[in-house]
Amino acid sequence: MTAAHHDAPRTVTVTVIGAGTIGLGWITLFLGHGLRVRVNSRRAEAPRIVAEALDLFAPYLPEGLADRATFDERLEFEPDLERAVAGADIVVENAPENLELKQELFERIGKAAPATALLLSSTSTLNPDDMGARMADSSRLVVGHPFNPPHVVPLVEVVAGERTAPGAVREAVEFFESVGRVPVVLRKPVLAFAANRLQSALLRESVHLVREGVVTVEELDRVVVHSIGLRWATVGPFLAFHLGGGQGGLRKWLGTLGSGLERGWEALGRPPMDEPTVNTLIEQAERAYGSRSYEEWVRERDAKQTAILRTLATTQSGDGA
Repeated sequence: MTAAHHDAPRTVTVTVIGAGTIGLGWITLFLGHGLRVRVNSRRAEAPRIVAEALDLFAPYLPEGLADRATFDERLEFEPDLERAVAGADIVVENAPENLELKQELFERIGKAAPATALLLSSTSTLNPDDMGARMADSSRLVVGHPFNPPHVVPLVEVVAGERTAPGAVREAVEFFESVGRVPVVLRKPVLAFAANRLQSALLRESVHLVREGVVTVEELDRVVVHSIGLRWATVGPFLAFHLGGGQGGLRKWLGTLGSGLERGWEALGRPPMDEPTVNTLIEQAERAYGSRSYEEWVRERDAKQTAILRTLATTQSGDGA
């Protein structure tokens, strides 16, 4: 009797469309998790750009993932879209935020990719039904919107359309969890999704405070890092104010300190993004941050954020909340 033959588990192939900032982060993350990555980019210099990004980003992947030295054996480049998605298990689209462009891409992807492939878009604003409007079947198209940089920040907003199959949403959640992300399925579609709306609200008031001369760009960043940023890295807005209410929780806080919220909201700024405002922001940012290179700032950002994530992982409560 011969011994039973067991096939080695097949390596999942992910086609990443686009080698911009988000695409490069995804490529690094997927390779770190042992996946086979096929990069689709029409840029002749794509291999060089990807190699430089891997060298820059890989040191900040979670500990225990694949060694950077093994990445190249699972990495390939295919500038032809149809060939790039043929045989792929998962396709992750990161093209510019242009609806017509994405509709054309997904029409072609739908014809060339396997019927079983999970189709994901990193769009920050568009609905799956709109992007898949020219597809014969867009039921496996799901938004998986990351927060930059995607190889470090865990959040992925998962958004379905009316034509999206529930099974595809479940697959998307399982896939993102398998690569160490924290997917949150939005319960209803909303323009710009959730995380960017929150970021935009804070950015609007930040611009207002700088424009009014209350603080500089650099001082505003320090204010956030040493207060709200620190707080939100651990508890989030609602739990923060629930704790702010003491033993009475959010019920007490909303009945006392939170009772004047609407008046405070009315006093928030609505700064025009006119030329003087834009110039002020750019000049102050370049004066504050222009003395160091992009690569130096990225290394510092990623080192600090991964250190926070490591600390959070070791102090996580038993229920994972």
